[in-house]
Amino acid sequence: MTWTKEMPANPVVAVAGATGAVGQEFLRVLHDVDFPASEVRALASARSAGKKVPFEGCGLVPAGELTVQEMTPESFEGVDIALFACGGDTSKEYRQAVVDAGCVMIDNSSAFRVDDDVPLVVPEVNAKDLEWHSGVIANPNCSTIEMVVALKPLYDLAGGIKRVVVSTYQAASGAGLKAMNELYEQTREYLDGEDLTIEAFSDQIAFNVIPHIDVFMDDAYTKEEWKMVVETAKIFGDADIKVAPTTVRVPVLRCHAESVNVELAKPVSPDEARSAFEAAPSVTVMDDPGANVYPMPGMLQGTDDVFVGRIRKDPTVEGGLAFWLVMDQIRKGAALNAVQIAEQLLP
Repeated sequence: MTWTKEMPANPVVAVAGATGAVGQEFLRVLHDVDFPASEVRALASARSAGKKVPFEGCGLVPAGELTVQEMTPESFEGVDIALFACGGDTSKEYRQAVVDAGCVMIDNSSAFRVDDDVPLVVPEVNAKDLEWHSGVIANPNCSTIEMVVALKPLYDLAGGIKRVVVSTYQAASGAGLKAMNELYEQTREYLDGEDLTIEAFSDQIAFNVIPHIDVFMDDAYTKEEWKMVVETAKIFGDADIKVAPTTVRVPVLRCHAESVNVELAKPVSPDEARSAFEAAPSVTVMDDPGANVYPMPGMLQGTDDVFVGRIRKDPTVEGGLAFWLVMDQIRKGAALNAVQIAEQLLP
């Protein structure tokens, strides 16, 4: 059933998982965009209840500290929008309570992304799908967001996309705080000649790359790669787009990069592609190879756009283009995209 409850101009917002890395980024983004909230509630597990988390304020909420409340089914009474930065099991557990309270859940986990009754939304690409939500909206996988934001202007320009071959270079922070700390610790251990501590990853991450993110499936692709395939088709509403991904973890703290090769429905020149990228929302072009100008993770932490460079023709296939992307996966790849969805719900 399509959602009919009217959203107030100054909604009450709850951040579920407010003490985690993405939850903390939710709070920063709410401030950065000055989301017009009348109240912001910080929710987390019982062990975090009572903690104070800094909040710079937004809308009608002044800057100061938020006291973390234990998340229970009753936490969502009087809440209009719940930004969920919890695991998928927690999102599934609380879904009914959130919706029954008349609250819209915007979920950052993978719990509902492929459900037919839940829109999977990147506002720059398919904001129209919000029209049929029934109380739950899914935030896509970060690597999918990065790719589809860049593909959208090309899709519109060429009248469609036949095939995408993409290799990702995903930062350690995509696997959480423990993974970031392991990169720090392994780097120290490696340089000091010590045995490496390997817990968060399947293999050494310091001074190495790991072509393995999430579990392997029966077809030898990983679940992370499968997500990029099915999510791209759902977001574009086009099952004919073929996606062949390889997802790789790299020893970078923050910002995912992607090498993208796309076969368009009709030829588009690099100059035409560059103009389309420049006109597209949430895309910034950094493309002057002669001056060594191209996006790199080390320079783009904390930014909000998808940055594109190395734009060039692929001469091996009709309608072929190749380019390079970098995006802060905690900002646009998680928190910012979710808050932009919330902005779309405002009257």
